[in-house]
Amino acid sequence: MDKFDIEILSRLQANCSVSLNDLAEAVALGSSACWRRVQKLEETGYIRGRVAVLDRKKLNVGVSVFVSVSTSEHNEAWVARFRETVADIPEVVEVYRMAGDTDYLMRVVVPDIEAYDGVYKRLIRLPGLSDVSSAFAMEQIKYTTELPLKYLK
Repeated sequence: MDKFDIEILSRLQANCSVSLNDLAEAVALGSSACWRRVQKLEETGYIRGRVAVLDRKKLNVGVSVFVSVSTSEHNEAWVARFRETVADIPEVVEVYRMAGDTDYLMRVVVPDIEAYDGVYKRLIRLPGLSDVSSAFAMEQIKYTTELPLKYLK
């Protein structure tokens, strides 16, 4: 990983639809050399995919709900069932296993409280939940898909 790779990653994070010629020019490489580096970054897993970031409000899912889940079940079978359950709910866009009082933290996107209630009712069908707490975001202060690159070695 050198300065060219880091610059390529930085520019692709900001705009993955940039043309190869524009990318190569921006990072001061020839097109072929730049293309080989992008391919290598993909092959080695630094680039996991390329996506379009959509506008949640225009898609009518502007409400973010942070859901804390606690369970009394701590075994592989329950975790597998939990993973399947949340994977089948498209409104659940992020799930993290946590350390501390909460076992799992999820981010759910919906148009309104009524839609969230439908997600909640699907979620609580899962046996073994001891607590499901929801917090509705009032305002999004910061959102980015760009990861910090200063820690690369």
